[in-house]
Amino acid sequence: MLDGNEEPSKPNKAESPPQLKKSRTVITTATDDAGPTTPIFPGPLFPAVRRISTAVASRQWPPPDRRSSNAPADHRDFSDRDWVFPSFVVPQNTSKRGKKLASSDSRTAAAHGKLVDASHRIASHSPPAASVPKPEAERKKLKVVPSGAPASSSSELTQPSSRRPGELKRYLLLVVLTFTCVLSVTYVFYLRQRVAQLEEWCTEKDIDSNSSFSLFLAEKNPLFFHFANAERRTVALYAVVIILTTPFVLYKHLDYLSQIRNLSKRLKSNNEEVPIKKRIAYMVDVCFSVYPYAKLLALLFATIFLIVFGGLALYAVNKNSFAEALWLSWTFVADSGNHADTEGLGPRIVSVSISSGGMLIFAMMLGLVSDAISEKVDSLRKGKSEVIEMNHILILGWSDKLGSLLKQLAIANKSVGGGVVVVLAERDKEEMELDIAKLEFDFMGTSVICRSGSPLILADLKKVSVSKARAIIVLASDENADQSDARALRVVLSLTGVKEGLRGHIVVEMSDLDNEPLVKLVGGELIETVVAHDVIGRLMIQCALQPGLAQIWEDILGFENAEFYIKRWPQLDGLRFENVLISFPDAIPCGIKVAADGGKIILNPDDNYVLKDGDEVLVIAEDDDTYAPCSCPEVCAGSCPKTVEPPKYPEKILFCGWRRDIDDMIMVLEAFLPPGSELWMFNEVPVIERDRKLTDGGLDVSRLENIKLVHKEGNAVIKRHLESLPLETFDSILILADESLEDSVVHSDSRSLATLLLIRDIQSKRLPDKDTKPTSLRLSAFSHSSWIREMQQASDKSIIISEILDSRTRNLVSVSRISDYVLSNELVSMALAMVAEDKQINRVLEELFAEQGNEMCIKPAELYLYDQEELCFYDIMLRGRQRQEIVIGYRLANTERAIINPSLKSERRKWSHDDVFVVISISE
Repeated sequence: MLDGNEEPSKPNKAESPPQLKKSRTVITTATDDAGPTTPIFPGPLFPAVRRISTAVASRQWPPPDRRSSNAPADHRDFSDRDWVFPSFVVPQNTSKRGKKLASSDSRTAAAHGKLVDASHRIASHSPPAASVPKPEAERKKLKVVPSGAPASSSSELTQPSSRRPGELKRYLLLVVLTFTCVLSVTYVFYLRQRVAQLEEWCTEKDIDSNSSFSLFLAEKNPLFFHFANAERRTVALYAVVIILTTPFVLYKHLDYLSQIRNLSKRLKSNNEEVPIKKRIAYMVDVCFSVYPYAKLLALLFATIFLIVFGGLALYAVNKNSFAEALWLSWTFVADSGNHADTEGLGPRIVSVSISSGGMLIFAMMLGLVSDAISEKVDSLRKGKSEVIEMNHILILGWSDKLGSLLKQLAIANKSVGGGVVVVLAERDKEEMELDIAKLEFDFMGTSVICRSGSPLILADLKKVSVSKARAIIVLASDENADQSDARALRVVLSLTGVKEGLRGHIVVEMSDLDNEPLVKLVGGELIETVVAHDVIGRLMIQCALQPGLAQIWEDILGFENAEFYIKRWPQLDGLRFENVLISFPDAIPCGIKVAADGGKIILNPDDNYVLKDGDEVLVIAEDDDTYAPCSCPEVCAGSCPKTVEPPKYPEKILFCGWRRDIDDMIMVLEAFLPPGSELWMFNEVPVIERDRKLTDGGLDVSRLENIKLVHKEGNAVIKRHLESLPLETFDSILILADESLEDSVVHSDSRSLATLLLIRDIQSKRLPDKDTKPTSLRLSAFSHSSWIREMQQASDKSIIISEILDSRTRNLVSVSRISDYVLSNELVSMALAMVAEDKQINRVLEELFAEQGNEMCIKPAELYLYDQEELCFYDIMLRGRQRQEIVIGYRLANTERAIINPSLKSERRKWSHDDVFVVISISE
């Protein structure tokens, strides 16, 4: 270890240069000729590293090894370590230059406040360097200089903060000078004008201008004189010049206003502040975007400003009054050609400027007016305007059933001269109107109004006056069943959230029977659900078991023929239902709405039921205003023949395809078919997976008693797959819309049509009796086609019910008469329209479609009369009551369509055993 007087050893050239270590405070000593002096930095300020330097030793490297010193180990501290310069400290000396630099320590103390604070925190954890004395006087003279930089660079830490005030001062000076120059030039021109006026005035009055003017200026304050006696036109000229120059100056130096404002505040963070120009631009953008009338108000303000400013400028350069100058300014703004007669350079410049601004303003005004008109036309074209209607029917959504639904609603409103139907869907209004026009149907006074919007948005619902509608129909979407029902649930939630409340009821078309309870739970008493899939499935089974029943359902569900109505008739109170049955010459009573039982509807009540006060009668009639009760006619019914109804024989039915609710269809067949029946299921679903799907649907195959399931796997549109089936042995064949294609109506109908043609072709070739005499009506229109004749002969041997979703495909198939009947979504549309007109009818339809309770049936005439017996329809109705049935119509042997609610009920005629009657009876 070296003392202060010892000479350090010379460095070895082979040794490597020193390695940099962590930054430490360096204790340097001032050297002179006498030797080392006291250290420069005191111990408490930084963790010190001692350095003993002389004039010669300052150039030596590496420093002598201090470990060889004889100093005791007990007195060693941080100053005894090997020294190294930190990154921000360089060796200092006590030269004159160092003393000059030290004199600026007080000025830089504020800039290095954070550094000193950090150093004190570091020093608080370091032991004091007690072994080296540090005079206070020398510590005050020293200064910390960054490593590797000259002493003059110590002011760089304060340079950013000192540069900004200088720039602001320069810009402020520039603004003041600009404004002063403009004002001075204007004032000079004004003084020159005043001098010329005074000289002219002195010349006219023969006064010595020099003496008089000198005396006058001596007596009066010149500045007060000029401003006190300035003419108004000159003041107007000043105002014009200042108004013109001020905006440009402010816009040029707008960003520096924020810097002036923040000059007194030392920014504690480095976050950049948004310039005022950008702020103003953003505020203008937001104002024009949020407030619809901002553009119009801005244009109005610009027009008024141009007129006032132009009038002020004209008043300054012309000899007219200020009111006349304002009028001239307006004429220049309104018509740019009015400034042609202006004389003088100044007035012409001002008039041209005003006319130019007027042309710009009127161009903007025309643009705004044009945009407003275009926006209004677009809103009308796109269906954004509000519907102001009452007691209308509102349809939410769009589907293939809409055409049939509109047709049925138009027929229902025919008796009242037409109604209003509003359609709200997420489609373009023009597209909806074009699709409705393609229906080519006479709406008979009913107006159809389309609006584009979402039923899930309350604003769109209010736009179509949802609270004033007498009925709301929610159509199922073209998605799969779960997605469609989920969307219907959201629509019902939106409807229940209407603050004004709903006047009418809601009819919701559901796709899956399992989702029905949830929608009813949300909607409450306002909700009436029609499960389309379930309705079609049950109708297909009923029509397969009873040929011709589909046409009867079409007549009853639609508004074109007879349909259900419920009405109160006080004159019938106290009568037994047996008498009420024959009290309507133009209607057929089939039920009672009991007021005492909460409005419960009883189909096919007992004959001894007596109508009470408040009870209503359910009838089948042509229209709600076409029937009324009258006195009971004299009827001699007689008794029914004691003919036993033929027993039911086991049937063999084929299902082609797979439906989501096929388990419900199997349960309906289990209730209708006698024991020993077979149900063949032919589809592409693997047999193992079928059992799992049926079990998930709630069907226990092991508990089926009346039917036996036979599984066959194959594709129904491949002929060789169909040829493997005994198609000629089935009593009924149901072609189902396959679950895999239910999202596409066109593909599903194409598959069903292809399957129908293939089955009929195979049957016509396999049936042994091809000479069966066909019905003349069935072949009259197609006698030229042999293959259609063969298929029609095959249709006499078996029944095929095809599920066709598109009504257009239904019409094509029905014309060929190769299928007994084609069910489609049109029947569902009829049911929706009927429930929309009267929600009570939904209770009747639910019971008639169910497998238990009352049902629609076709019964042979031999159960009610003898062959060739002459009876009126009233007689047959009373005979039906002996069997606890209600006869609602008949079909003659030589006709193809049944007659529901015949008009001449009291007319007597002969009946044949080949005739059949349509009745409502309790299912066995």
